[in-house]
Amino acid sequence: QVQLVESGGGSVQAGGSLRLSCVASGNTYSRNCMGWFRQTPGKEREGVAAIDSDGSTTYADSVKGRFTISQDNAKNALYLQMISLKPEDTAMYYCAAGPNWACQRVYFGYHNFGAWGQGTQVTVSA
Repeated sequence: QVQLVESGGGSVQAGGSLRLSCVASGNTYSRNCMGWFRQTPGKEREGVAAIDSDGSTTYADSVKGRFTISQDNAKNALYLQMISLKPEDTAMYYCAAGPNWACQRVYFGYHNFGAWGQGTQVTVSA
């Protein structure tokens, strides 16, 4: 089983930037889909961005052009660079790992990811 630990959340004003990090340990496997999800109280967990083992990326329409997902396989690390943040980006952000096919847009949903971090809170004020 892979363990995931997120960091980098915080409070910023609208228009600001944050960079989230996720470090994987344990039974890591290079042919995974790694993703970022977010969730607010009472709402379903939403896929934000994903990257597969070949570096192909998928983004939610709401974050395209503002968020960038990347990974450093040598460090078992996943990143989410967020710019031009909006109050509606406020949520708990989770790092997740799943099978490589889960990165395909049609399959990019929390149901297909089996390993999760504990989350890091992002709060964007107007």
